[in-house]
Order: sequence, then structure tokens, then C-alpha cells
Amino acid sequence: MFCVICDELSVCWLCWTHPNLMENQNNVTEFVFMRLWGNKQTELLFLFLFLLCYLTVLMGNCVVLLTITCSHLLQQPMYYFLGHLSLMDLFYTSSVVPRLMRDLAAARKNISYNNCMTQLFTAHLMAGVEILILVSMAFDRYVAIVKPLHYLVIMNRQRCTMLVIMAWVVGFGHSIALLLVMLSLPFCGPHQIDHYLCDVKPLLKLVCSDIHLVNIFMIANSGVVVIVVFLVLVISYIIILYSLRTHSSVGRRKALSTCSSHIMVVVLFFVPCIYIYVLPAGNENKDKEISVSYTVIAPMLNPLIYTLRNEEMKIAMRKVWCCQLLLSGIRPQNDWMQKPEWPWS
Repeated sequence: MFCVICDELSVCWLCWTHPNLMENQNNVTEFVFMRLWGNKQTELLFLFLFLLCYLTVLMGNCVVLLTITCSHLLQQPMYYFLGHLSLMDLFYTSSVVPRLMRDLAAARKNISYNNCMTQLFTAHLMAGVEILILVSMAFDRYVAIVKPLHYLVIMNRQRCTMLVIMAWVVGFGHSIALLLVMLSLPFCGPHQIDHYLCDVKPLLKLVCSDIHLVNIFMIANSGVVVIVVFLVLVISYIIILYSLRTHSSVGRRKALSTCSSHIMVVVLFFVPCIYIYVLPAGNENKDKEISVSYTVIAPMLNPLIYTLRNEEMKIAMRKVWCCQLLLSGIRPQNDWMQKPEWPWS
């Protein structure tokens, strides 16, 4: 987290020490996305597939979010973070996929300069918050398994809320610094983006000035941070798995089931991000195809990973949704629906 803050300060220092960057004239009022995938028939097929994926993302993450908020699971830090993760998946996918489906159906795939910058800011804000939510979830599992006797003291309500607030603050700092730098760059044409969303690398290819220095700062701002966070997560899960040697077989199986779900989500999100943001702009690569994995595939699979491999989540889902269907909104007085005292209070 300290590295992220340092990167934001370094970007602001770049704008301060190079005021000529802010004086560039911008002659582009809109961008046009190039043909996304093959011919028109192929794009219509992808439109149908992305529509199904988007509906799956909405349904899956809404089910997880409502199950957590309407049951006792909200009192547990792990599910408290999982609820925020589902919320970020909803926001993140909604900032990309509806526009993508519109462009797949349209003959001219254009986006205004202001809307492009808004999408850039929103996508990086949601992705930055989601990354730090994943870090918080890893920290929660580390404390629960390595220091179980101090778990309720360390993962109290105030600390969990502070971690979520810090994720938003750092995510906002990352995205606003990125936006300020992109606004200072001159786009003189051509204005065709070889991508399906406004992101840093495809936009840097359209800048009509030397971007060598900006490339360095962009890699530091996104690529290096993603690698560092990924390594921290990998090391933390290695420590967690090593410490399971002293647990009982039942506890070991439960912890492995939970941690394996977290590891799968981390790999799905971070590995494509590392490939995208470590390489500088201008390289010939498969950014457009690979970015689908963390903008669409990962948010779609996250609810399945966390529900199918989590018995506690499946039980809560059955109770909450069966209760809603059978009792038509009348809140039962069963023990499992009684809201227990928050262990963080």
C-alpha cells in the first residue's frame, strides 16, 4: 500500500516538474474502436455471448451480495469482504460490458473524449478497490489460521471497515493520478483504438509525442504495483498452507477449501493484469483478448468459486432464498435467522 501511495506522488511530481505536459493541444474530440473481432457475424455472436456473461455476472453477484447481507454471514469478516468484492465485480463489469455490447451491435463504434476518460477512471477505480479487497481477504485468512486466538481482536469491526475505506482511498488516488496524466497528453490523431475499452496502453499508442517517460511511470503505477501485490498474496498463502500442518484433518480440509477458492480468484484476476500492464505500450500483444479474462470471465466465475466450494455459503443461500420464497417476505423467528451479536462490537 505504501508503494501505491509513493507511485501516486511520483506521478503528481511528474506533472509538477513538467508543466509543458499540461499545455498540450488536444485535437481529438472522440475515439473510434476498430472492428473488435472478425466480421459482423462474428461480432453478433460475441454480442450474444457477452450478454449471457453479463447476465450471469449480475445474477451471480447479486445472489451472493443479498445472501450475505440478509443472513448471519455479514457478521463474519471473510463474508463482509466477500460482499464488497461482489459489489466491485458488479460495478467493474458494468463500467465495461454494456458499452462493449453496444459497440458490437453498432455500425460505428465511437466514444467521445470525455466518456473515454470517464471509462478509464471508473474501470481503474473499481479494479484498484477490488485488488485491495482481495488483499484484505488474504489478511483475514492469514489471521484466522495463523493467529486464531487473536482473530476477533485483530479483525474487529473498526479494522475491517478501515481496510475497506483504505481500499477506496488508494483506488481513487491511483485512478485520479492516471486520469490527470492522460488528460495532459496530446491526442492529435489517428483516433482509432485497437481495443474494446479505453485503457492506458491503447490510448498511449495514439499520443503524438514522446511517451517514453510516461511509459515508465505507467508501468510503475500499474504493472509494478500489481506484481508486488500478487507476490505478497502468494507469500501469504504459502505461509497459511504451511501453518496448516498443526491443524486437525477437519480444520485442514475446511481451511484448504476456503483458501483454494481465494487462490483461484487471485490467479484469475492478477495473472492477466500482470501480462497487460508490465509490457510497455507499443508492443504487439494480445491485450484485447486477454483483458476479457479480468473484465468479464473473473467477475462471472467469482460467485461460482465462492459458493460451490463453500458449504457455509451454500447453507446460507438455501435458508435465505427458501425463506423468501416460502414465507413471502415474512421474517421467520428461527435461530438461524436471528441476527447474532456482531463479534466485532
